[in-house]
Amino acid sequence: MFPFFGNSCWSGRSYSRQEYRQQKLRFLKTMRDELETRLAGLNAAIETMERQMSQEESPSTNS
Repeated sequence: MFPFFGNSCWSGRSYSRQEYRQQKLRFLKTMRDELETRLAGLNAAIETMERQMSQEESPSTNS
């Protein structure tokens, strides 16, 4: 799942410490952004479900 940063077996070159850290930082930010997107979707689904449940519990005004 996680790339092997700076592993010369996977790429044809070695990385300096600065390059390694920059690549790792980009990877971590990408992971964070993806998790934030998934969390926003979960929060929206939870909010929708709670709203639907509260509407079912309140008495209907149309009856």
